Amino acid sequence: MLIYCDSVILIYYLDQAGPWQATAAARLAAARVAGDSLVISDLTRLECRVGPVRTGDAQLLAKFDGFFALPDVQKAALTVAVFDRATQIRATTAVRTADAIHLAAAIEHGCGLFLTNDARLKTLPALPVEQLS
Repeated sequence: MLIYCDSVILIYYLDQAGPWQATAAARLAAARVAGDSLVISDLTRLECRVGPVRTGDAQLLAKFDGFFALPDVQKAALTVAVFDRATQIRATTAVRTADAIHLAAAIEHGCGLFLTNDARLKTLPALPVEQLS
């Protein structure tokens, strides 16, 4: 199965700070053991890189960039179809623009699950949403 990772999941996992790090690490490890593939987009990359760039944390930035370059991390292209679907999600739900783009990228890339910790994101007819617990 393809699992689209919301930015917050990767921030928890790679920043290795805070109470959610172990939960995110365990969930991502379970996905890999199950043979699932992780999916991100350039929006994910942008959101994850903002903090380290803002604080000048070159080590953390390198950790994120290394993760994004892993051969088993798939990239969902942000195409016209993604933005058209995001428009529909945004117009018919209370989902914010960036989240609508993430969800649309996951759907258009054929993901079977959207992994997040954002309680505001609910399962869509075309995509189950799993919140870390």
